[in-house]
Amino acid sequence: MSGADAGEGPVDAIVVGAGPNGLAAAITLARAGRSVRVYEAAPNAGGGTRTAELTLPGFRHDVCSTILPLTVASPFFRTIDLGAHGVELVHPEAPFAHPLDGGRAAVLERSVKATAAELSPEDGRAWRRIFGPLVRSADHLAEELLRPVLHVPRHPLALARFGPLALRSADGFARGRFADEPARALFAGVAAHSMLRLDRPLTASFGLVLATFAHSAGWPMVRGGSAAVADALVAELEAAGGSVVTNRRVDSIADLPPRRVVLFDVTPRQLLAIAGDALPRRTRRNAERFRYGSGVFKVDWALDGPIPWTADGPRRAATVHLGGTLPEIMAAEAEVAAGRHPERPFVLLAQYQRWDGSRAPAGKGTAWAYCHVPAGSTVDMTARVEAQIERFAPGFLDLILARSTHAPAAMETYDANYVNPVDYLRWTGAFRIRTFPFHFGSTTSAQSFGASAALTACVLYAITSGVM
Repeated sequence: MSGADAGEGPVDAIVVGAGPNGLAAAITLARAGRSVRVYEAAPNAGGGTRTAELTLPGFRHDVCSTILPLTVASPFFRTIDLGAHGVELVHPEAPFAHPLDGGRAAVLERSVKATAAELSPEDGRAWRRIFGPLVRSADHLAEELLRPVLHVPRHPLALARFGPLALRSADGFARGRFADEPARALFAGVAAHSMLRLDRPLTASFGLVLATFAHSAGWPMVRGGSAAVADALVAELEAAGGSVVTNRRVDSIADLPPRRVVLFDVTPRQLLAIAGDALPRRTRRNAERFRYGSGVFKVDWALDGPIPWTADGPRRAATVHLGGTLPEIMAAEAEVAAGRHPERPFVLLAQYQRWDGSRAPAGKGTAWAYCHVPAGSTVDMTARVEAQIERFAPGFLDLILARSTHAPAAMETYDANYVNPVDYLRWTGAFRIRTFPFHFGSTTSAQSFGASAALTACVLYAITSGVM
């Protein structure tokens, strides 16, 4: 990986931003025989896939993305031998769990049948009817959903099966398909990754796709931290002849060396600042109208031992959704959408000690969690987040050795792409439904340039590696 003083000569393609999306685009171009250089403002590549000692020495924390199902499910990642680059994916026994009061918990198991068996008979049958066909066509769905939105479907039957279900709100879907609270809460928790009110149309799609991938591919962590995935992508790019220049902030497109095409793995706000005058009028208007959504308040902990969950289910899952019942989650997300801070926020938590001892000293552990907050929030949500964990794991507070917190402004300072990171018109984490399909400085078609049309996008919401 080069320093800021290297890599200023002409190339075929420049990618601005060395997050997973930018690196994936650069690798695709380099494999097509094009000279590619990636510029990254931070000291290290990776964007959301970075790992650091945020609390105490010897305690390794994923700064952003931590549970990475698309390293298994993504068609792009299937083209990379992650193991050859030292990446070890670790699968917990269950992808995720959802505790409820009274020592109960709903658990999504890798098997659809096993998940259904833990629900009521009626809801178990419903779970099998919904997810059985989706899981059987998961590879086809991944190929369709991880492509540009406007494309000729290769698997129309898979999309036809998915589409009518996906159009519904998560609330309406859960109430309409499931009779009892455990199944409703299990679905609501995974749908709440959307960071949207759960009574909005299309929010069921988040739960359907993420749960389908949980069944078909699992929700793994990376041994030692997510930064290993970024290192693997950089190594893959360099092996294909590309390069990454770190500590190199791009403030204007005019500052870039000669090239045939520029791709931006940035937010619309950054795109306007860097290249606004060069954008076609329609593209500029689209970027100006892009609506940023809610933010997150994130907490990392160094712990003196494993989290003492009351129920057994959360002990077997690396990802735990903390929000209680469907009505409770609905209320919390509605509060955030209205610009308020819920007293009982919906919390997404990841724990590692049982499966990855390399993240902390012997006998110790780490945990990672966030809740949704209004855009621009400056409220410290630490006590509310920890109260939700303590609610389902009494004694958690006594295990805390140290903590690190990141409010929305701190997240954006760490990575400018994390500015209130959700727009209602695109999919969170694993998917997107909005791109800007234009390029600068060349009339060369994507086909003659040797890349797919998707890679001429100025803003890449392409192949991501995380859901959280």
